[in-house]
Amino acid sequence: MKAMYLFALIFYACAALMARSDDAYPKPEWRDAPDPLASPHAEPGGMIRFAAFQPPKSLNAYIDNNTYTRQVFGMMYETLLGVDSSTTEFVPHLAKRWTISDDKLVYTFELDEAAVWSDGQPVTAEDVKWTFDQVMDPRHATGASKVMLGVFDSPQIVGPRMIRFRAKESHWRNLSALGLFEILPRHAFEGQDFNRLDLDRPVVSGPYVLSAVKEQIEIRLRRRRDWWAGSKPSLRNTMNFDTIVFRYFSSNENAFEAFKKGLVDVYAVYTARIWANETIGEKFDKNWIVKRRVKNHNPIGFQGFAMNMRRPPFDDLRVRKAMAHLVDRETMIRTMMFGAYFLHRSYFEDLYDATHPCANEAFPFDIARAKALLREAGYAANPQTGILEKRGKPLAFRFLTRDGGTDKFLALCSAAFREVGVSMTIERKDFASWMRDMDAFNFDMTWAAWGGALFRDPESMWLSSEADRPSGNNITGFKDPQVDALIERQKTLFSITARNAIYRDIDGRVAAAVPYVLLWNTEATRLLHWDTFGMPDTVLSKYGDERSLLGYWWYDPDTASELRAAMAAGDVLPQRPVFVDFDTVFAPPGGARPPP
Repeated sequence: MKAMYLFALIFYACAALMARSDDAYPKPEWRDAPDPLASPHAEPGGMIRFAAFQPPKSLNAYIDNNTYTRQVFGMMYETLLGVDSSTTEFVPHLAKRWTISDDKLVYTFELDEAAVWSDGQPVTAEDVKWTFDQVMDPRHATGASKVMLGVFDSPQIVGPRMIRFRAKESHWRNLSALGLFEILPRHAFEGQDFNRLDLDRPVVSGPYVLSAVKEQIEIRLRRRRDWWAGSKPSLRNTMNFDTIVFRYFSSNENAFEAFKKGLVDVYAVYTARIWANETIGEKFDKNWIVKRRVKNHNPIGFQGFAMNMRRPPFDDLRVRKAMAHLVDRETMIRTMMFGAYFLHRSYFEDLYDATHPCANEAFPFDIARAKALLREAGYAANPQTGILEKRGKPLAFRFLTRDGGTDKFLALCSAAFREVGVSMTIERKDFASWMRDMDAFNFDMTWAAWGGALFRDPESMWLSSEADRPSGNNITGFKDPQVDALIERQKTLFSITARNAIYRDIDGRVAAAVPYVLLWNTEATRLLHWDTFGMPDTVLSKYGDERSLLGYWWYDPDTASELRAAMAAGDVLPQRPVFVDFDTVFAPPGGARPPP
């Protein structure tokens, strides 16, 4: 009788779902098709050792807002929806179907019955609800994720594999927020402190599982041969490496030296000097090491000197503007980076083109203008020390750094600062200590770099209420009621064109407030790799950086054998193309896949 009653409940719940007038996805014409970026020649096996930085303070990416933590976490834990590699449309993953109510407030997901954890337990609606509730628990340091999920009530379990979310407000971001947060196994983690989850022997749903950790040195992932989604057409010929090693280094230079010694297989070049001057010698000249410069549609982020606007001296706009005029970016690019970068002028660089030119102030190097701004701010030189003072307090600040590679840039800045009477003290810490200080807003200035995003969303970085959230992205403490109003207005705009117009307005206001001394960027990904791998002609995915190669490359035993023979004999290998333009080499077989 109980079984019949339970069946009736599930039947009527499902019937009610199907009877709604909601939009249902995927659309009937959608079919799961092979990924056009995945090579049919790819074979599983082998190992890749990847140079990484910022060793994680936790493998729980909800707690550790770190690029490489997110990479490892995302290979072990999966999301309700996937993203098509070519169209960026949402596609089924843990959820095989979903519906959206007409008012865009109710989202219902039906989980795929094939989705199971690595211990054989099914992925259930209980897992989804438990993960959501843990992320939103105020006791847990999940700041950035709280922004995305905070617009939803705790979800309702409709059935064992069906869950419903209700949003408190309509927002274009709602589907991506729900579809793209990683689901954790309740049965494996319930009862643990979420801030200190033990992921050393995790139960996972994704293609990889943690196999070994050497703290501060490396993390090893092992490919799961029983991954529930491995036979999906769209995932064939992806996730090919049996073993992925993330080897951590304290600096780019250390990583490069390890790469040349063969201790690392792939090295992404973020130092222009290395690319221009140090990719020489037998290993490079004989093409044992391959150079790649890949231009694709990877969203452009930004980097700069972040200033803590919560306290003096950077709570004064005139001081921040003066700092921007005292950083000689043009000279740095010309003399230290071989002219390989463009100057940042915006926090959303790829929003601008000939039709929409960027009108933000450029802040050229100008010591006279900086002095004038500091006089306007009330600073005058102490005749004994030459240091600028205001009401007896010197204009001094602490630059918090975690990388010795910044020294040459800071030396040039320091000379300009001294010339106008500004005292800068450089305080170097390891990454973990740097993160603790950043989480507590215990800094004056630091170097911060942010990646771009396919779905731009200014809320976590520029909303005023985020300025006081520990472990969040608004590290400068930026607050502006007009920007808050613009962020509020874009929430209900489902047109990307309309949202981009608002983002340009936001960008203009943020740039005028100078929370960062914006620096520079590049439009291509530079890679070095030992010639032991097979890969698609595009080298990287359409929208990804160097990390996307982990999903598409494979270990090629024949190529590796040829490399060993060439090195033993001192022979030259055929040269691979250095410059790869995605749009030139990509030709999807049979045209693009239909949207879901």
